[in-house]
Amino acid sequence: MTTLVLENEPVAERVVVTHELLVVGLVDGRTLSVPLAWYPRLKNAAVAEQQNVHLLGDGCAMEWPDLDEHIGVESLLAGRRSGESVASLQRWLASRNAGQ
Repeated sequence: MTTLVLENEPVAERVVVTHELLVVGLVDGRTLSVPLAWYPRLKNAAVAEQQNVHLLGDGCAMEWPDLDEHIGVESLLAGRRSGESVASLQRWLASRNAGQ
């Protein structure tokens, strides 16, 4: 088994959420895009909630405070999807619907 060793820590400088993708621009010029379906909270969010994103740790991670969603740039590079269980997502969706 091999282990990935990064020469430089990947750092985000911009984040865009489209209808289908989470797109993250890195300071080294690369652009990462992953299906929005990988992150159900983002997929089920209003556009204003998707756009309310903050970079954490000098760009090592992203936070959507309205959604209680946090995604690390290294996780995107590793191809990791949301680890949230179906039951947890259903509770979150129910709490959002109850508040409307």
